[in-house]
Amino acid sequence: MTDLSIIIVNYNVKEYLKNLLHSIRKASQNLSTEIIVIDNASDDGSVEMLREKFPDVKLIANEKNLGFGKANNTGLKEAKGKYILLINPDTLVAEDTFTKLIEFFESHPDAGMVGCKILNPDGTLQLACRRSFPGPWTSFTKVTGLSSLFPKSKLFARYNLTYLDENQTYEVDAISGSFMMLRKDVYDKVGGFDEQFFMYGEDLDLCYRIQKAGYKIYYVHTTQIIHYKGESTKRSSLDETKVFYQAMHLFVKKHLSSSFIVELILRSAIAVRSIFAFLGKKKLIIISVILDFIFFNLCLYAAQEFYQTIKPSWRGFPEYAEWVVYTIPALLQIIVASFAGAYQKNKLSILKVIISIAISFPILTSLTFFFKQFAFSRAAILIAYILALVAFILWRIIFKQLFRKLLISDSDKHKRALIVGTQSNAVQIASKLKQKKTEIRNIVGLIGDSYKEVGNKIESFEVVGTNQNINKVIRDYKVDEIIFSSDELSYNQMIQIISSLRKENVEFKVVGSDQDFVVGKTSVSILDDMPLFEISFNISDAKMRLIKTLFDYSLALITLFLVYPFIFFKYRIASQTKTDFAEFILNVPYVISGKFSFVGPKKDYDSQNIFLGKKGLTGFWYYETDDKDEIEKLDFYYAKNQNIWMDLEIISKSLNKMLNKKN
Repeated sequence: MTDLSIIIVNYNVKEYLKNLLHSIRKASQNLSTEIIVIDNASDDGSVEMLREKFPDVKLIANEKNLGFGKANNTGLKEAKGKYILLINPDTLVAEDTFTKLIEFFESHPDAGMVGCKILNPDGTLQLACRRSFPGPWTSFTKVTGLSSLFPKSKLFARYNLTYLDENQTYEVDAISGSFMMLRKDVYDKVGGFDEQFFMYGEDLDLCYRIQKAGYKIYYVHTTQIIHYKGESTKRSSLDETKVFYQAMHLFVKKHLSSSFIVELILRSAIAVRSIFAFLGKKKLIIISVILDFIFFNLCLYAAQEFYQTIKPSWRGFPEYAEWVVYTIPALLQIIVASFAGAYQKNKLSILKVIISIAISFPILTSLTFFFKQFAFSRAAILIAYILALVAFILWRIIFKQLFRKLLISDSDKHKRALIVGTQSNAVQIASKLKQKKTEIRNIVGLIGDSYKEVGNKIESFEVVGTNQNINKVIRDYKVDEIIFSSDELSYNQMIQIISSLRKENVEFKVVGSDQDFVVGKTSVSILDDMPLFEISFNISDAKMRLIKTLFDYSLALITLFLVYPFIFFKYRIASQTKTDFAEFILNVPYVISGKFSFVGPKKDYDSQNIFLGKKGLTGFWYYETDDKDEIEKLDFYYAKNQNIWMDLEIISKSLNKMLNKKN
């Protein structure tokens, strides 16, 4: 008889699924297992990958996305094992996970379903792995934030049970649908998921029905897995917040609506939580709209006061119309800006807000022809719009500087990475990552097994620490990423390291068994660069090129008028020895001629039939490195991610180096 049936529902997470299956193989060596993968109409090559690399897996390829519950039920009907595991594809299991949980079942005959400790990719506990049902009081404390304010209180922290020790085993109401192991005879008695739940809520519902059937559900701390969480939903068009709260409504209606008052309390709590979730996702948009509204009206008031000083005969906006003056123009500007795409959830666009002001001004002045009672002074309105243009640009620039980390995408960051391991696999991974042209990643070094290795160089990579002092290495070298090779370390070792470093604020990534990709929470990175003609570069985008050209000419003209004459006289007429800064300024006329850009690659790549931008007077290469291979990589990275803010940062850092350099 088969010991364990493993059921995986996959949707467009090929790389994560591949890593999971590799970890399952290691964890199943002493067990008789069957693996059933139900693919929900993925279009990322998942099915082809399974057929080629995992022919022993039983594949059920759906023609459409059936949802989580219905797809799992398809697999449950095929399961033959004494125990059944329902597991998400974006997880990694330890070598002892299956055996320890089966041993727990054997010693606890009252257990109908068990879950293990589930870690986030940063090593913290994923709270959903042990939960209570969302009753009235539990929901109230969760929605109001009391559970977060008092995480150690048994009264307030019941939903996620944060008052309980995560390193103890105990009975719970529910566990996470990302990892649920149950007895086959329990499934035969209770059935599978309720297919009314498309996604979310079905795990709570199944736990509830198992308990009603007389079985217990346990959280078992003695083994742990990693769950990347939400990878499938990121690749779908679903509004996961909406789907989640619809599922909560359905659960309440099905199991907890014993009275009108109870249902009303729960539905209200869920509705409030849904609103907060929406606001959390759109916070940058909401902040932008509020600030634009405030600044626009401040500019209107300032324009009124200023115009009165230069034209005393104008008495300002009349009192009866103030409510219109300080609402309609600002709202018109916000509506136009919205249609122009100026408000985005993770980006502040200055160009689009400039365009929106240019559109809304003629619209507003045209409206006064139809509403003569509000045609007070077009001159005051013009002044207000000029002030608003300056104010909108300034607050966005200041906001970007103050909260830059919130606005930088993962691909824009210069990452500092540690490779765990010193054998050939680890060195090959380090070499591949260093050679990637489309990502900037500084390989800090390797992590060895013993202190004897520290200081040794393996090829060009230094062993900078061991598993015992890795936390100190992270702090000393300001490390952002820890990268593991699944061929060099056991999953138990990886998970233990991740668990021990949960407070270090780093991202953990695992390289696939074929060394062709790196899987992490924020991205899947292909190790071997794609052909160059398939890579999309910002520098080639028509809009970005226009902005860059305007920036170059504007800065060049300002420099020629304000700085160039003094440098020219000092270094060309007086023939003093040129500094790097002087060389930079004296080359500005080449920017006007179109031969150079202020920021760009160090050499011309046109001979390679690829446009990476005009040669730059400066670039990443100026202050980052003198290594030729590294310079080429930096040039490719710049071309891929170029934007006006990156140009300003590069110029600023380059000038700082020039002015502080001893020539």
